[in-house]
Amino acid sequence: MVTQEEFSALLQEEMDVLPDELFRELNGGVIVSPHVHLHPKNVAGDLFILGEYQLHWGTGRRVVLYYGSFVRVYAGGSDETLRAALRRTLRHELRHHWESLSGEHALEDDDACRLLEYEKEHPFEP
Repeated sequence: MVTQEEFSALLQEEMDVLPDELFRELNGGVIVSPHVHLHPKNVAGDLFILGEYQLHWGTGRRVVLYYGSFVRVYAGGSDETLRAALRRTLRHELRHHWESLSGEHALEDDDACRLLEYEKEHPFEP
């Protein structure tokens, strides 16, 4: 598995191939967090958040990628598998950014549908 520094370098490479326009008004930038981030509706210890688009009055608009989550999900995988997941996650979060700017929320609906599928497969048992 790559180090956090190597992960950040891969992220920068993925960002460099994208048009600058995609990052417009992303005033908080794209940051890498070292943390493992489990989804709040996690049931089986297997629902990790890899990235997040955040819109906050204090910090503005930013994308956070969770290195710790990537390590958990892709440990033992190839560097190319990790790179593909990083690329997919970055583009997914940038789409959230653009939908937020335009007032659209189709991707949020898609994410909610995926979460429902997870909940069907992992029913909560108190």
